[in-house]
Amino acid sequence: MSDAIADVLNWLESRTDIQSLRAAVCDLNGIMRGKRIPVEQARKALEGKLRMPFSLIGLDVWGEDIEGNTLVFSTGDADGLCQWTGRGILPVAWTAHPTALVPLWLADESGAPYLGDPRRALARILDRYKALGLTPVAATELEFYLVDPQSQRPVGPVSPVTGRRLDSDAALSIDEIDDFESFIHDVYEACRTQGIPVDTAIAENGVGQFEINLNHVADALRAADDAVLFKRTVKGIARKHGFAACFMAKPYGDRAGNGFHVHFSLVDGEGRNVFDDGTDQGSEIMRHAVGGLLAAMAESTLVFAPHFNSYRRLRPRSYAPTAVAWGYENRMVAIRIPGGPTAARRIEHRVSGADANPYLVLAAILGAALTGIERQLSPGDPTGSDGQGLPPAKLPPDWASAIAAFESGTHVAEIFPAILRDSFVACKRQELNTFALNVSDFEIETYLESV
Repeated sequence: MSDAIADVLNWLESRTDIQSLRAAVCDLNGIMRGKRIPVEQARKALEGKLRMPFSLIGLDVWGEDIEGNTLVFSTGDADGLCQWTGRGILPVAWTAHPTALVPLWLADESGAPYLGDPRRALARILDRYKALGLTPVAATELEFYLVDPQSQRPVGPVSPVTGRRLDSDAALSIDEIDDFESFIHDVYEACRTQGIPVDTAIAENGVGQFEINLNHVADALRAADDAVLFKRTVKGIARKHGFAACFMAKPYGDRAGNGFHVHFSLVDGEGRNVFDDGTDQGSEIMRHAVGGLLAAMAESTLVFAPHFNSYRRLRPRSYAPTAVAWGYENRMVAIRIPGGPTAARRIEHRVSGADANPYLVLAAILGAALTGIERQLSPGDPTGSDGQGLPPAKLPPDWASAIAAFESGTHVAEIFPAILRDSFVACKRQELNTFALNVSDFEIETYLESV
């Protein structure tokens, strides 16, 4: 038994209040799926002896099998091995009884990584960086809304302090942060116990919208873990306080969407930031990375905007990008190079919505940047702060176009294994077809007797 497993089991022995565990993997939609197991089975889970079907990775957002999925029908819905990721056992304090999460990822019968697992996709990209002597340093920013869980449609929560329902925007409002301090405090405390490096929190631009940033870590796999665990934590703590936390890309048609911005730099074997050349422009390596991000962006949009609702966020003049463009200190473009000390020179990728899978997002971003570096791709001229000079290339305008671009993309084919690409496309096609069968109330109201 390894020292790490022994440490976890010793910790569990000290937590006599924990009687059950959640053993789970992350699917392509970023949803945790797995089992409730007795605490006595902890060693079995940690030693890779639990089994779950490969097909659960590719379930659609409603948890349905993909029609015609070869993983289900031609293999008899075969099981894979669930290997422990090594990320502790994570205490969960918002359930009716204390429990803890055992984070897992899938392997085949021989113990080799199952390449349809989104966490494995990111790990493969990081192995390529390691071979070059480079380490991505990444941080994420996640936006979400607190909403009233009793309402059929999203409405602002009731302030715990004033007793009044929030009904207006309150960007950077300290009063709103103070009103929800009890909720925010519990989020920070839960993140502390799980090792999630939370940084600043702000009231964002929408009604009951908040953003909490996570600190940079020199392990992009951990950064993605942190983002997945953070979303789950916020949702759990929100329920504990009588709210629902919403990470939909665009829960309100007329208000700000929820973004998932990713910041990253690269350090070499001596810990030097290779994006920093002492100038405000950044190094050639940085610009090549930007070139790769731009080249792969349209093909990767399905990763950044994976759902029907995602495309309500990607609209002009909405602080969400629609064009394949970059710039310095410009929040209107897809790729922003923030200002500040040159030692902190980094790239901010602003396309993804908070509804996306963090493992796929970071794999797509870091994989495209690596392609740009390896091929020395030019990003072209940056876009000015006035928005002039935007290139004609646009992001796919809708879900169907994004699915087609991902399926045929040559850049994403170099980033993601074929089994993952095929599963992701099949999943998104099934979801698209399901939405096409559902006629909205607004459509009926508009057209029933008028056309």
